[in-house]
Amino acid sequence: MTRAAASLLIDWTARRLPDARRLADRLQVPASALLFGLRLWAGVCLALYLSFWLQLEIPSWAGASAAIASQPHLGAALRKGWFRLIGTTIGAVAIVMLAALFPQQRVGFLLGLALWSAGCAFVATLLRNFASYSAALAGFTAAIVASDLLGATGGANGEVFTLAVNRASEICVGIVCSGLVMAMTDFGDAPRRLAKEMAALATEILAQIVATLSERREGSRRIGFGLAQRIGALDPLMDEAGGESYDVRYHMRELESASTGLLRAMSAWRRVAVHLDLLPSEEGRHEISQIARSLPTELTVQSADVAMIAQTDPARLRRSCAAAVRGLLAMGCTTPSVKLIADEAARSLLALRKALSGLLVLNDPAQPVRARRRERLPVPDYAPSVLNAARAFTAIAAVELFWVVTAWPNGALAVAFAAIALTLFSARPDQAYGITMLFMVGAAITTVLAAIANFALLPQMTSFAGLCLVIGLVLVPAGALMTQPWLPPVFIALVATFIPLLGPANQMTYNTLAFYNVALAIFVGLGAAALAFRMVPPLSAELRVRRLLSRTLRELRRLATNRLQLTSEAWEGRIYNYLQALPEPTEPTARSDLLSALVVGNAIIRLRPVAGRFDLDQEFTVALDAIVQADTAAAIERLGDFDGELAAVARTTPGLPVRERARGSILVLSETLAQHKTYFETSPP
Repeated sequence: MTRAAASLLIDWTARRLPDARRLADRLQVPASALLFGLRLWAGVCLALYLSFWLQLEIPSWAGASAAIASQPHLGAALRKGWFRLIGTTIGAVAIVMLAALFPQQRVGFLLGLALWSAGCAFVATLLRNFASYSAALAGFTAAIVASDLLGATGGANGEVFTLAVNRASEICVGIVCSGLVMAMTDFGDAPRRLAKEMAALATEILAQIVATLSERREGSRRIGFGLAQRIGALDPLMDEAGGESYDVRYHMRELESASTGLLRAMSAWRRVAVHLDLLPSEEGRHEISQIARSLPTELTVQSADVAMIAQTDPARLRRSCAAAVRGLLAMGCTTPSVKLIADEAARSLLALRKALSGLLVLNDPAQPVRARRRERLPVPDYAPSVLNAARAFTAIAAVELFWVVTAWPNGALAVAFAAIALTLFSARPDQAYGITMLFMVGAAITTVLAAIANFALLPQMTSFAGLCLVIGLVLVPAGALMTQPWLPPVFIALVATFIPLLGPANQMTYNTLAFYNVALAIFVGLGAAALAFRMVPPLSAELRVRRLLSRTLRELRRLATNRLQLTSEAWEGRIYNYLQALPEPTEPTARSDLLSALVVGNAIIRLRPVAGRFDLDQEFTVALDAIVQADTAAAIERLGDFDGELAAVARTTPGLPVRERARGSILVLSETLAQHKTYFETSPP
């Protein structure tokens, strides 16, 4: 029997071992994650110590702020802390002004609070990165102050200024302590990571250009939407690097220009690849053979060597790109097809040279490289922001009404947590409901852990060191797991809500009824937000994509009729802004349609002055009218007539290079209209 039992145990263990190993692998965290957990714990303990020493009213807000402001990377922590200070100040000022406007009017004050939170949700959806977080914080800081200002049924107590100063002071103490701990224990590497990623992107785009012009076209046939997404991901990394280095913040305009240069280079390379794909293989080989010979040898070496040069000596690679551009522009082109390839390759290399300027300032901030100020870009779509604001106003007003009707003493805290979820998670429409539900799961786990700490462990502790030890038992592992890809919202919720539930104070009280009332308030607020996200769901990704494509097509038709007058750079900036606004689960065809509008708009902008110079406005206007009327076949035919008129101009007439370049633009315009016929034949809205 003993041998049989042992055999069964061995078999069961062998079957379960793979699952156990997978669980163990999932629970393993690197040393850097554990180090972040220790930093988070140290920041919270320092904030609590200063709060006790300064005898602040509610030290738990300082500890909670230190926990929330902590980030795995130094730049993100400092940048988030700075924007958190701004949002806290704005929210505190707003609640003081709101109380002054409605001194003895409960309904007006509560509606004003809901309207303020809705406005912050609107702005948070429009902004990006830490600026979005600051706008959301301005909304729920006002709700946090209001939770102390209002009585059990929502009546003001007249101490708004004192309460606003107290809450803002507590929050600021937490932010400063978190940033101080991070700055003393982390040297930061965001500029290095940014330089590495920019060099990798520039190298990859350059490799694709060289492959396209060297008959190694297998990789060139794939449209680089993955590259576009990676370029879009540079934005938060630049924000983080700006938090670590003043030099990076000073050169932020150059870095933004470098990011745009990468997009321009990718777009121009794509036009070359698409054009070559449309040509017969023999003709395409003949076309590119004339151009490949003009590329400097330094650009055609192995990608690893180019990447090394890009990281260590970007100025050298910039000179090579400039030499290649001069060679491409100077070469004689026998056909519009060759001129198209040469011009687009030159534009791509010129844009790469601009991108390498960003690497230059990262490697040597003293470089005298200054970019022009970017034009203000329009908001891609106001509808998601309006919907988020309406949802926030309705849900917060409903929680306020519930609070007033029930006279629940902790109803104000429920309003505060509803405002936190509705303003903070609205900026991520595709994940808002899921994140809120995971946040509730994390809050449930926190309630259990805080109850154990509050009623089993803390009564045995008689010193601040004992309090810190209890806090560390929860925050260190939670902070480490927060950095891992496995359900991060759960652990973020654990970190954010543990200190408010624990309620550390100079004179600790262990009131079970008050504890569970606070926990219930958190659940009611988060539950109301989750219900609001479920009942008023965000706009679907498909609808947002359709709206962006329709808007782009409307603006393109306005550009064709000259009712919208933009430079080529302004049009590119507008389309790149729309491209970054596309939801993550966007189909490749939608991204391709958006890039095709970029090509068509640029071609129209370049061809309009050429038509005027050679008295061919009538021929070009007829083609543009066909584009506006969504008749691509007629537009292509009229563009052919326009091309014929340009070709008929005597070669001795001044402006031959301009005409050759214009014929290349006509060719790329006709090819793009034909390839994306379905999109451009959408009925005019």
